[in-house]
Amino acid sequence: MSGKESPFAKFLTKFDKGDFVFRQGQDGDEMYIVQSGEIAIRKTIGNQRKTLNVLEKGDFFGEMSVLERLPRTADAEVIEAAGVITINSATFGEMIRSNPEIAVRMLRKYSMRMREYSDQLEKIQAQESTAVEEEQLPDVDEPTKAPEGTIPPASARTRAYFVAKESGKIYPVHKDEVLIGRYDSVTGHRPEIDLTDEDDNRNVSRRHARLLYKDNTHYIAEEIGTMNGTYINGNRIPTGVLTPINDGDEVTLCRVPVIFKLATS
Repeated sequence: MSGKESPFAKFLTKFDKGDFVFRQGQDGDEMYIVQSGEIAIRKTIGNQRKTLNVLEKGDFFGEMSVLERLPRTADAEVIEAAGVITINSATFGEMIRSNPEIAVRMLRKYSMRMREYSDQLEKIQAQESTAVEEEQLPDVDEPTKAPEGTIPPASARTRAYFVAKESGKIYPVHKDEVLIGRYDSVTGHRPEIDLTDEDDNRNVSRRHARLLYKDNTHYIAEEIGTMNGTYINGNRIPTGVLTPINDGDEVTLCRVPVIFKLATS
C-alpha cells in the first residue's frame, strides 16, 4: 500500500448522526456521493414525513440540483455517521467529459431509483385502498417475501449454486437469470442471491451483478452502477459485459468471495 491520498479527499466532508446534508426546499448546485455511513432521503408529504431511500457507500444523491439547479425536493439526513464527497457543477462537468461512463452509470441508477419510487407509490396507494375498504391499515411490517433460507418447491430445478468461501453457506440458482447483491431494507427488494450475511462492511452493491444461463453456458455480468468491482479468478470483469463463468470459478464481489458450482444431475 502506498498510502497515497485519494483524489477525492479534498471534497470529503464528515457528518455526525442527526446532521442534515441539505433540507427540503433549500437551494443548491452540488451533488453528493456517500463514501461511508448512511444517508436517509426523507420527504414531507402533507403532514407526514416519508423515508424514500437509505443510501450507503457508493450511492449518489442531490443530482437534480446539479442538472437543473432546482431547490432540493427532500431532506438528506445522516442516520449513521458519514463521509460524503461533494461535487459542484463545474467538477461534475469535468468528470462527465473525461469519463462518459459516469453518465451512463448515473442514468442507470436514476432509472432504478425511479422504479423503486414507483413501486413505493403503488404500495402506498394499495395500503390506502385497503384501509378504506377494511377501515384499518395493513400491517406494513408483514414480510412480503419468503423468509431467507426457505427451501424452494421440489419442482424447482437447481441449475447451479454459489458457495460462500468464508461461511460455507450455499446459495442455489433456480432460474435462467438471477440478481446477485444485498437486501434493500427500504424498498424491501431482495435479490435471488442475497449476500447480505456475507458482507458486514456493505461493500457489495444492492444490485451488484447478474448470472444468466443461455446457449448452455452460464454468464455473469456486472450491473452498471456497481462501484466496487467484480472479479473471476482474480481478474476484474468489465461492467455490463456478459462474461462466461465455469464450474469451480471463484467470483469475488468487491471483497466477498464465492465459488460457482454446477448442480449435479
